[in-house]
Amino acid sequence: DVQLQASGGGLVQAGGSLRLSCATSGFTFGDYGMAWFRQGPGKEREGISCISIGGTSTYYADSVKGRFTISRDNAKNTVYLEMNSLKPEDTAIYYCAAVIWFGRAREELLHTKFDYWGQGTLVTVSS
Repeated sequence: DVQLQASGGGLVQAGGSLRLSCATSGFTFGDYGMAWFRQGPGKEREGISCISIGGTSTYYADSVKGRFTISRDNAKNTVYLEMNSLKPEDTAIYYCAAVIWFGRAREELLHTKFDYWGQGTLVTVSS
């Protein structure tokens, strides 16, 4: 059974940091590109970051570039998102997703049809 379990969300003050984790099982993790999406109240889903299967290339949307860092540990079948300098506009449910992808991480990856999605974890940033 395929599972993607996001965790690490919570309430944090503006300027603070959080580290999200997405532990996966039930598929060959090393064959999949991984990505993080988010959806805030009243907003459409936004792709914010992705990473290649080996972790050697990454992509970030302008909204998070310079503040967030994506990484993966293929031995643990887990992808991470380190979030720094958080702003109230970062408040959203954060989702991890997986898709078969053998190229470099780029914006195009975020617009593909993802094979698997997690349930998400809520991040709330207060002023």
